[in-house]
Amino acid sequence: MQLSDKVIVVTGGGDGIGKALCLRFAQEKPRGIVVADLDEAAAAKVAEEVGGLAVACDVGQESQIVQLVEAANAKYGAIDLFCSNAGIATGGGVDASNEEWQLIWDVNLMSHVYAARAVLPQMIERGSGYLLNTASAAGLLTQIGSAPYAVTKHAAVALAEWLAVTHADDGVKVSCLCPLGVRTKMLENSGEVRALLESDSLGPDEVAEAVVRGIDEEKFLILPHEVVATYVQHKAGDPDRWLRGMSRLRKTMLDTAGD
Repeated sequence: MQLSDKVIVVTGGGDGIGKALCLRFAQEKPRGIVVADLDEAAAAKVAEEVGGLAVACDVGQESQIVQLVEAANAKYGAIDLFCSNAGIATGGGVDASNEEWQLIWDVNLMSHVYAARAVLPQMIERGSGYLLNTASAAGLLTQIGSAPYAVTKHAAVALAEWLAVTHADDGVKVSCLCPLGVRTKMLENSGEVRALLESDSLGPDEVAEAVVRGIDEEKFLILPHEVVATYVQHKAGDPDRWLRGMSRLRKTMLDTAGD
């Protein structure tokens, strides 16, 4: 899909990957960019840079996603591309509190459900539209040190796959963005995996460039780190060997952290 003259919504657009997406999309001369973020001031700053509309939005609340779509429609008309990008990270395993599990579930998965539910009717009616769901390489592999993050990102990938299969005949395209380490606040706060992810990390602008290419080619999986495809092949080819390798990697990281 070409982005010229398109209406684009980006959640989590006030910082990190979301901000980079807004700035890069602006170069394609879209009709309008709606910058949504929990931090209204951050959204307003980015919106000013791209000449767009800022909307305060907690993506874990369906009513606010509905209001976001209504605001975009009122300002620019029908949405062509909805980038469900906002996400959070937390540590812990199955021992993480129910409250932590629920919060990350709502933000990392249900926000994609709410977005699709809100925009699909208008896309299906006109026979065109595009959903970009930001997941993570953790959604294809796993996340050492965080069960909630690994599980919710896997769920986000699964939802994107389902949407792509189910709505292909409706003219709706779907891409799933799955980067490894990206130099954002989330990486800075990633704890024991930070050193592992930093070595091959990309800047948000590099990820945004990969997204524009991926949307232009209408690719389902957008992998800014090409090595992720190799890791996925290894995992699929011999899951037991892959799990043993990941277990060794986890032990090495813990030993290093303890030195």
